[in-house]
Amino acid sequence: MFEQLGLIGCGLMGGSFALALKKAGLVKRVVGYSKSPSTTDRARQLGVIDVEAPSALLAVAGADIVLLAVPVAATESTLKAIKHLVTPQMLIMDVGSTKGDVVAAARSALRDQIGSFVPAHPITGREVSGVEYADADLYSGRQVILTPIERTLTLQLRRAEETWAALGCRVQSMSPESHDAAFAAVSHLPHLLAFAMMNSITAQPEGDAFLSLAGPGFRDFTRIAAGDPKMWRDILLANREELLTQSKLFQLALQQFEHAMKKDDAQAVEDMITLASETRAHWRMGAQRTSKHS
Repeated sequence: MFEQLGLIGCGLMGGSFALALKKAGLVKRVVGYSKSPSTTDRARQLGVIDVEAPSALLAVAGADIVLLAVPVAATESTLKAIKHLVTPQMLIMDVGSTKGDVVAAARSALRDQIGSFVPAHPITGREVSGVEYADADLYSGRQVILTPIERTLTLQLRRAEETWAALGCRVQSMSPESHDAAFAAVSHLPHLLAFAMMNSITAQPEGDAFLSLAGPGFRDFTRIAAGDPKMWRDILLANREELLTQSKLFQLALQQFEHAMKKDDAQAVEDMITLASETRAHWRMGAQRTSKHS
């Protein structure tokens, strides 16, 4: 059990982590801080946190576990703000969707104390944000990817693995680089396509009329386009190199369809659809284990 969670960012992800720790009986006290005092106050009213902190630094004072639930672009400034209270006994994690930039920020901000930091990416979320939507079961049954580096302390990595596992998560470890390449393909590109799809329709003169005719398939395909704009702006830019690589591969696949359609090659179109259909039918979320890299 942890004595105190220092929670920096009391929104959906951070608030859900605090509630999950409480539900599992893993923490005695939660001290929270958000840039918006009204958010911190609301988190206390809802029982997500027990004590409001006036700064990130004071949120981690006395904490033995710290969670950064802030935009990835704010990682370095947040770690710099708490650096003077970080100890080797303290477990620090984040919940960012990109890891290469987060690790670089941690190296710059924490320097000799970086061993306490275990980068984490829980594969969960919602299209809504805010502490009002915090859910103790948000992480249950979900994958969590840890991306330790060569200086990560073995003790803190083990504590991170045990903590997420105790919340009902399936925990895997991989390198930050492998993480960003994989999630550019299976998360960041799909979001980019959903954003572009919505914009391509609404930019047409009859876009609103077209949307009024859309059914469940379109709804499901574009659901993720409702994601938080600022958060996804940061993610797309932070992982742009890997994302641009995946975008080129997607464009190539699209061009193959277009080429076959222009030639009226029914067999080629059917073959490509069959390949996609069979791959999708046999895919099971989280079934493939990722090789571990430290």
